[in-house]
Amino acid sequence: MKSMDTLQLYENFVLKNYAAPPLNIVRGEGSWVLDGEGKKYLDFTSGVAVNSIGHSHPLWVSAIMNQARILGHCSNLFAHPCQAQLAQKLTTLLGKGEVFFCNSGTEATETLIKLSRLHGKDSGKFEVITARNSFHGRTFGGMSATGQEKTQAGFHPLVPGFVHAEFNNLDSFRGAVTPRTSAILIETIQGEGGIHPATPEFLLGLRKLCDEHGLLLLMDEIQCGVGRTGEWFAFQPYGIPADAVAMAKGLGGGFPIGAAWMSPKSASLFKPGTHGSTFGGNPLACAAALAVLEVIEEEGLLEKVKELSGWYLGELETLASQYPGTILGHRGKGFLIGLQLAGDPAPLLAKIRENGLLAVPAAGNVLRLLPPLTVSKKELQTSLDILHKTLSSPAS
Repeated sequence: MKSMDTLQLYENFVLKNYAAPPLNIVRGEGSWVLDGEGKKYLDFTSGVAVNSIGHSHPLWVSAIMNQARILGHCSNLFAHPCQAQLAQKLTTLLGKGEVFFCNSGTEATETLIKLSRLHGKDSGKFEVITARNSFHGRTFGGMSATGQEKTQAGFHPLVPGFVHAEFNNLDSFRGAVTPRTSAILIETIQGEGGIHPATPEFLLGLRKLCDEHGLLLLMDEIQCGVGRTGEWFAFQPYGIPADAVAMAKGLGGGFPIGAAWMSPKSASLFKPGTHGSTFGGNPLACAAALAVLEVIEEEGLLEKVKELSGWYLGELETLASQYPGTILGHRGKGFLIGLQLAGDPAPLLAKIRENGLLAVPAAGNVLRLLPPLTVSKKELQTSLDILHKTLSSPAS
């Protein structure tokens, strides 16, 4: 189907909760996608950090096809091997504990919110402290936890029980603790909020603060987890024990899946009937996620991300120095990168798209670059060439 026809169907029949799509993507392979007219684009959106092993990786495709031939869905009334194996694998990566499976990042956040309520119910504690500028999803719980008014606008009254403090400001979080506080929910790297990494001192301080007051430390790794920073999970290098971790996006490599890992003490709070998901952890989703984790391990992608991202961030720094009036700086870790622009990123995003590079915006005039973990150095160089070409053109 040609782009004009597809986009007209969108105009006629798809809810306008998103801006009109600028592109009709019909095919993807590796780091590249094609539109309805056959034009090729280097995809550094990765489906907003979802296509962690690129488009249509052969092992991922094979895993889903093989599982579809065997068993597509059976509900959580019964056990199946893929969910058992995936839960075991995630506890290998995160430590002793248990895993709940759902379908998205915001559902994983909701699971952590319910955990916080269970943790505090006997003592009357129910409040969760989150960071200003955070993003935790668009369901009512996730939206209420989010520290951005633009996400909440039009949907008040929100779910009660959320307090917002200043990111990377331990004193602000300490001052927000009250006798009602049950947990702290934090992104290791604020993604939608503009690619702001938490400092090691801040995370270590939050862990100590939680221990002092009997609070849960809940980590939102929905965008920055599953290898995107060159670590399995972005908080792990700091040696900080988490009480629970939410993940989604890159876990399924394009197949919808979310998960919440919990420490043994936290997991023990859930009993039969306290939480559930009809589709969560179905065989197809778990087969896709197992394939993603296998590819990351077998292809050494964590090491590759560390190596190539170090070089790439250096090149972006050089690029920024060449265009100081447009690029104010860059930040991030691994392949979760933000270019801080002097103005609205929308015009530049449109121009680099015309030149064959796809990227996404984030809050605070940030252009977000999210290449797949499988990206090559040559493809990274191509993105730099496109950025340079676009920035150096008279119309930019």
